[in-house]
Amino acid sequence: MPRPPLPPFTADTAAQKARLAEDAWNSRDPARVALAYSEDSRWRTRDEFFTGRAAIIAMLTRKWAAEHEYRLVKEIWAFGDNRIAVRFVYECHDANGQWWRCFGNEQWEFDAAGLMIRREASVNDVPIAADDRLFRWPLGARPAEHPGLSAMGL
Repeated sequence: MPRPPLPPFTADTAAQKARLAEDAWNSRDPARVALAYSEDSRWRTRDEFFTGRAAIIAMLTRKWAAEHEYRLVKEIWAFGDNRIAVRFVYECHDANGQWWRCFGNEQWEFDAAGLMIRREASVNDVPIAADDRLFRWPLGARPAEHPGLSAMGL
């Protein structure tokens, strides 16, 4: 089933694709997120390498069991015919109450149906104090009026 917007991407459709991904990840629903990826999607995230939707769901389930109150913002870095590069920042806390701000870059490749066939992510985690949090909207999608990364100076 197609997942618009479809390649080849324009600045507008690449930004739309990134926002749809952000909204899905902010749902913290592994099954929902996995639907944006092909059945045989290849992933590298941090130090994990895996293939397929079942592995995506398993990784996201582990991720969100450990990363509480997760809130994410994505921003387009570059795009081409069937590829998009984004940078992202998310905040969460661990089981001990330590808050983290996590900075990352992703490279995405899509098939003609708009499903992501490849995702490569690099992420750096920085401990922060709870008072230093910047993403304080209610859990779920980032509100339209909440600024993006560049507007926040991140």
